[in-house]
Amino acid sequence: MTDTMRALVLEGHGDLDRLRLRDDHPKPTATPGHVVIKVRATSFNYHDIFTTRGMPGIKIPFPVVIGLDLVGDVAELGEGVTGWSVGDRVLVHPIHPERGLMGETLDGGLAQYALVSAEQLIPLPDEVEYAQAAALPVAYGTAHRMIVGKETVKAGDKVLILGASGGVGTASVILCKKLGAHVIAAVGDDEKGAKLKEIGADEVVNYKTESFLDYVKEHHGKPRRYSYDTGVDVVINYTGGDTWAPTLRCVKLGGKILVCGATAGYDPTEDLRYIWTFELQVIGSNGFTGDDFRALLDGVAAGDYEPLIDQVLPLSRAREGLARLEERKFIGKIVVDPWGDE
Repeated sequence: MTDTMRALVLEGHGDLDRLRLRDDHPKPTATPGHVVIKVRATSFNYHDIFTTRGMPGIKIPFPVVIGLDLVGDVAELGEGVTGWSVGDRVLVHPIHPERGLMGETLDGGLAQYALVSAEQLIPLPDEVEYAQAAALPVAYGTAHRMIVGKETVKAGDKVLILGASGGVGTASVILCKKLGAHVIAAVGDDEKGAKLKEIGADEVVNYKTESFLDYVKEHHGKPRRYSYDTGVDVVINYTGGDTWAPTLRCVKLGGKILVCGATAGYDPTEDLRYIWTFELQVIGSNGFTGDDFRALLDGVAAGDYEPLIDQVLPLSRAREGLARLEERKFIGKIVVDPWGDE
């Protein structure tokens, strides 16, 4: 058996050219308390872009294999590992409790094999395909904790989702519809909007041609200080930046703004008057738990919902997929099969 493998390796911070496809990257061997996973599928998150560019305060041990999400089969057991067998299908929790994130401070999923702590393993039901499972951890786990775990959305709520075509966005559309909410999806082009309607969005607003604030005022009424009848109940905003100020003006009296990220900027202009005048609840949600993953896997296995997958690429085209993510020329999740070139 060869001691090398194919992997997409980040050699240093910068643009996507710092990612190198290598056929001779060292294959991991099992260490005590760990297993080696034969990676069957992984998927991209915008966090992979941040890792490639570099983030303040986060030190990356170069070279590193990127990719937070990974699923596959147990290929080798380390000393002391119990409860698992070679061949078991597993989803990997992206966070090692002491050493940080897969694909950031630890080698991640964009390789044919990965070394993983046994504590991070979650059984993968036979009914769930590898690509489906790879779409879930970061994006769907984040959305599930924010919406379901924190019980922030209920049947009948009007929910405006900004950046609705991305991983967290499409997950939010699917989960909110499952809860019986009325979903308004804000996207950057009409083709994405049509796809979101296919997966359940009730309304779509193209923010490139129309302000989402103007859309809410026209179709759902301008929020009023002494009425619960106008505006939207919930806005999901993980964009930040220049979307924050208009978000405050969309939400009805007593409504909620859900925040799990800030892809367009974390220090936006703030107007506190809207928060107290309209008694708004700004609810933060950070990350995901194993319970979120198990609930999502059970839902997919039961056919309650299906993750939206944009495309599945071989490892040789993974950098191309990451470029599409960076340019936002996708909808749903971009999945990579590390064995797709074989």
